[in-house]
Amino acid sequence: MVYDDSRYRGEPDQRIDPGYPGEDGADDYSYPSTGHGERTDAISQRGYAPSDLDDILDDPAHGEPGRDRFGVHLGWELVLLFAVVFVGYLLYRDSRFAVTGDGLRALMISASSLGLLVLGAGLSLRAASPNLAIGPIALASALYFAEHTGRGLLVSAAQAGVLALAVGAVIALISVGLHVPAWAASFGAGLGVVLWIQQHHQTLELPRGTYQPVSQPAYWFGGFAALAVLGGLLGSVRPLRRAVGRFRPVGDPAHRRGGAAAGVSIAALLGSSALASVAGVLVALQDRRVEPADTSLALTGLALGGALLAGTSAFGRRGGVLGTVLAAALLALVIRYLRITHPDVSQLAVGAVAIGVGLVATRLVEAFGRPHPDFEQEPEQWRTVTPTMPLSSNEEGRSGSRPTGWTSPLPASSADDRWSNDWGGR
Repeated sequence: MVYDDSRYRGEPDQRIDPGYPGEDGADDYSYPSTGHGERTDAISQRGYAPSDLDDILDDPAHGEPGRDRFGVHLGWELVLLFAVVFVGYLLYRDSRFAVTGDGLRALMISASSLGLLVLGAGLSLRAASPNLAIGPIALASALYFAEHTGRGLLVSAAQAGVLALAVGAVIALISVGLHVPAWAASFGAGLGVVLWIQQHHQTLELPRGTYQPVSQPAYWFGGFAALAVLGGLLGSVRPLRRAVGRFRPVGDPAHRRGGAAAGVSIAALLGSSALASVAGVLVALQDRRVEPADTSLALTGLALGGALLAGTSAFGRRGGVLGTVLAAALLALVIRYLRITHPDVSQLAVGAVAIGVGLVATRLVEAFGRPHPDFEQEPEQWRTVTPTMPLSSNEEGRSGSRPTGWTSPLPASSADDRWSNDWGGR
């Protein structure tokens, strides 16, 4: 039987079966439109306006349309600032010598070395490739540097950095090559580094005349702060932020995210390993000696706790601007205050508390930092209707009723219409 197509001439053809999500070819069907090239069904069903299409061009297959909200980061960083001021006041009130003169210079170097660890952990977290080998890499770099200082300060530091990059490359090869969680690969690599650390049984001391960073604390802390703020500012740019966080899973976590995501993950793992090596060398220069006691677990806990405390999401991609600097300063102040007032408190406890509070910050960032939908409820006219096509008895016997994606069914034809269409009448 033939139907007249004259009523569709000059109008968008709405009779194409769009298919259903999850079926083969469902991603390639034609969407109903407003007549101006705007898609009105799938985007609107998620609660976003068609204008939000411009916000997902950097990740067209997945991702949340719209711009991330930074109000939660600014609010959290304000809380961190108050905490830094409060702990600093307590330290100044009870132990003024710790925040004045030589004590202040030593505190700035401690904050710089700890900040480099936090920065490395935060970099790997934002790339959704957490590096749990940061602590062992830092301690191994300090031991190697102290053991080979006779070759020269820059040479031994560079060699320690190259070895740290080698460990980061192994982690990246396993994590990205096999597409397995980076935290597992880095933890395994960290255990291997710990085995190397345990082979050292003597305390290593730096020779006299070696460079002392305490003489230039402002340069070290200023360099770390500038690097952290610059990274935060670059991470606040939407295309860069989503590019850095492309390794973050959006569906099946075992699904590969593409070459661009793999490249960013490799760079983040290498960068975090290099920063950990610099932090270890700086600790050795400050302490003038390196003990073989395994403190790598505490260093990893402080680094991870500081990164989470800074407002970096444990799921990747999201992070603030000043959080790394404030978190590093807060941890350095807390450790110095506890060392003076409660010397029996372990750094493991500080790292555990920092991780716990940081996970609360992650929940806040993910809950209040994601893009806000333009519509609280889906408009009635944008909801998908699946009516049943009225079919003749013969057609119903062959195929039965089939739901379609039309917004309304075709009007039922009368017997006169069928008679005239079949015999060419009217």
